[in-house]
Amino acid sequence: MLRSFIPSADDARSLLRLAIPIAGAQVGLMLMGVVDVVFVGHLSGRELAAAALGNLVFFGLFSFGMGTVWAVDPIVSQAIGAREHDTASLGIQRGLVLALVLGAGMSLLCLPAGWVYRALHQPPEVVPRAAAFVLVAAPSMPCALLFVALRQSLQAMKKTRAIVSCMVVGNVVNAGLDWILVFGHWGAPAMGAVGSSLASTIARYIMLGTLLLLARHELRPMLSPWRRVALAPTPLLRMLRLGLPIGTQNLVEYSTFAAISVFAGWIGADVLAGHLVAINLASLTFMVPMGFGSAAAVLVGRSIGERDFAHARRVAGSALLCGAGFMALCACALLAFPGAFARAYTSIPGVIAVSASLIPIAGVFQVFDGLQVVAAGVLRGAGDTRAALVANVLGFWLVGMPVSLLLGFRAGLGVVGLWWGFVAGLAAMAVFLVARVRSHLSREVARVSVEGEPA
Repeated sequence: MLRSFIPSADDARSLLRLAIPIAGAQVGLMLMGVVDVVFVGHLSGRELAAAALGNLVFFGLFSFGMGTVWAVDPIVSQAIGAREHDTASLGIQRGLVLALVLGAGMSLLCLPAGWVYRALHQPPEVVPRAAAFVLVAAPSMPCALLFVALRQSLQAMKKTRAIVSCMVVGNVVNAGLDWILVFGHWGAPAMGAVGSSLASTIARYIMLGTLLLLARHELRPMLSPWRRVALAPTPLLRMLRLGLPIGTQNLVEYSTFAAISVFAGWIGADVLAGHLVAINLASLTFMVPMGFGSAAAVLVGRSIGERDFAHARRVAGSALLCGAGFMALCACALLAFPGAFARAYTSIPGVIAVSASLIPIAGVFQVFDGLQVVAAGVLRGAGDTRAALVANVLGFWLVGMPVSLLLGFRAGLGVVGLWWGFVAGLAAMAVFLVARVRSHLSREVARVSVEGEPA
């Protein structure tokens, strides 16, 4: 049965044609956060920690909403594979409704950020700045999730050019506004970390408007006419149930990284800042296999819609090989040049020292991280949204977190010990999810349906 997962050259090329622009868009999305950190990282450890903590809360909530909206993937891609235009159109419209409702809810949950930081005993000098960062970012949450819904829909349609163009526009706008608002150029006040949050907020709205403009010809047949049935509560609730395990999976993963960040904050502001620099770098490389996973979700979903299960298995094999291969190259770079990467982010000596000690550990877990996110994307395309949630709970909470606490505090290794828990947790997840891909795709897979029982 393993031989049926071995891809042909055509399978690999098909995956790469879709995955490369998707991965580029994912990197572009993450790059906005990286640029924010780089600008703020040349101010002070306090401002860097504030920006990083602010991002933890905002992107924690965003990652839950984003994962839930990813229910669009199997619904739309399988419908397109089955050549059911009306079903695909309805799935996109419901995805937009879901994104708007979730975005409003996530914005409200940003409001108590200051209280959360104080309850978690974060450095008192950092808390007010971090809370202000979150409050400035909160109004962009609905916009960000609407962008996700449209992006996933276009990916399912294999229309990615407009997405990549939007990422370029968003990054240029964000970097320019960072330069103005963080440092106070052109007569603007020097806002520091809060300025980087305002820059990203403005950039998110510009990206959404740009996407609607550039992809209007592809989106118009899907969004017009607007169907009143897209607002029917029962199918929306079924779509929510399909997406909630993905959102919760993202939240489990993000909350684990956030918890380790909280523990690092107990050690000191420079340790927290160095930890978050290393996390930011690891997250940037992670965007590429996440792109492979998203491409695999589309191609596996289309294959299931076409009832071509042999092709679905070969797509899965291609994606796992490509994701693991890319992360192996990243691992080599991170292990070889940790100091250079740390200095690219910040000029603060204490922060450089901490991040340079953690970046090689990120190199160790790169391949495991790539395998688990690609496998989760394959399963999402097949409509299995619960396996990745189970893997995250088992890997992060039952394996990774105990190892982190044991090595970090009991063994006295500090933040370095905390990071070795990532290695243990991600390795466990990778093994579980790759095995799940093999077992799930070894048989016929039913279509996903939110209208009633699966087809």
